[in-house]
Formats: sequence, structure tokens, C-alpha cells
Amino acid sequence: MITREQLVDMFDNMARETSWDLTKPMVWGYFFTNDARAELEAAAALLQAQGYRVVALYLDDKERPRDPDLWWLHVEKTEVHTPDSLDQRNQALYRFADENDLDAYDGMDVGVIE
Repeated sequence: MITREQLVDMFDNMARETSWDLTKPMVWGYFFTNDARAELEAAAALLQAQGYRVVALYLDDKERPRDPDLWWLHVEKTEVHTPDSLDQRNQALYRFADENDLDAYDGMDVGVIE
């Protein structure tokens, strides 16, 4: 799980190493994994109903053919976050993954609006 302390460090690094105005909306990407596609398709529909955009749903490349399948769901939302609000969002997405029988909520990334 991503801790609040890790988020504070992340925001400090972004403030120090980018010219981004973190008080303005940014594009936040959120990632989920599962061993089967069907559960992620259902989760994507639920997340879309909550205002997320589906970016991709794809099968990860395997190093060996016998490795188990690993599916990824990438969604995004344009919003403003602080370490505390992002911690709350992450906690909600961990619960969402658990409640929808997904293998994991894998975390987030952020970028500027283009």
C-alpha cells in the first residue's frame, strides 16, 4: 500500500523538480491489475460511472509463455490533489479493488493537462 508519507515525498519531489502548479488540475492515472479481463471490464464500467476515463485495458507481456496472465486497467481523472486528498483517493481505490474482486489497485501517476 502507498503510504501518506510516500505521497508527501512525491509531492515534495514534484514541487522541487518540476514547474507544475500543483494547485491546478492535473491528469491523474490510476491502475488496477487482475488475472482475468472480465472483472476489469466490469470495474471499468463502474469507474466510468464515477467520472473516470478508461485509457487502456490490456494484457501484460509475458516473459515466459507459462507465466499467468496479468491484465491491466488504466483509468484517469482530471483533478487537484494534495497528499491528504490523494491518500483518501488511494484508500478508496484499494477498497474498490477489494470489493470488486480485483487482484490489486497498483497505484497512480500524474501528468499535466495537454
